[in-house]
Amino acid sequence: MRVAVAGGTGVVGAHTVRALARAGHEPVVLSRSLGVDVASGRGLDEALSGVEAVVDVTNVSAFTRRASVGFFTDGTRHLLDAGERAGVRHHVALSIVGVDRVDSGYYAGKRRQEELVRSGPLPWTLLRATQFHEFAGQLLSRISGPLALVPRMRVQPVAAAEVGERLAGLATAPPAGLAPELAGPEVHELVDLARAVAARTGRRRWVVPVRVPGRAGRAMAAGALLPSGAGTPGGSGEGPPTSGPLTSGPVMLGTVTFGEWLAAADLS
Repeated sequence: MRVAVAGGTGVVGAHTVRALARAGHEPVVLSRSLGVDVASGRGLDEALSGVEAVVDVTNVSAFTRRASVGFFTDGTRHLLDAGERAGVRHHVALSIVGVDRVDSGYYAGKRRQEELVRSGPLPWTLLRATQFHEFAGQLLSRISGPLALVPRMRVQPVAAAEVGERLAGLATAPPAGLAPELAGPEVHELVDLARAVAARTGRRRWVVPVRVPGRAGRAMAAGALLPSGAGTPGGSGEGPPTSGPLTSGPVMLGTVTFGEWLAAADLS
């Protein structure tokens, strides 16, 4: 099966591409480095020729509402329109657990992406996953100096490799609507993970938790980004309606703990 992965050179995208190849499918990487720009639509028609499913794991580093909504609106519309022209039969998008419970600028863009997928022309699957194990390190990398202020946030991080494996399985199965949420096996405070990453790299950093102001900050600190259902070893999604609120089903739990990931991670 020929499956295109938008953002296939990123953390989760690369895992998705490898999982598809291991399963005997033909992954097609969509990235600007390969001449395909999802944000503008350049090169999409040619790249999607013969593709049966598309997995969208594109991302933007901007956290403002305008930039996030603009990025996910343009990219999603281009993928859906080009997919319809190419005869794509299944569109899969990666979203975030708690995206409808935290009103931040970045999450507004992800909610817009979900809306476009649900109301779009292609049969669809949405996978909401928790933060990846890499999240704490990515956050620290954006902060210079010995003092790192880290948001108070309860998280249940999952291995990016397990997310990629799940996306590959969903893309090559029939459209499922809202799939069961995917989370890691343990709940942590984000500041504890950041301190563990800092210690593992050997850098002397003072990692201090701070509460993000407003309702979004209170929600994150209280656990709004944790899965809402009970953990189960499996389950199947059902196709919800294309309008109105989405209701989460069972939660699938990954098996790789943050400690196991950190022990094996290359943080150089």
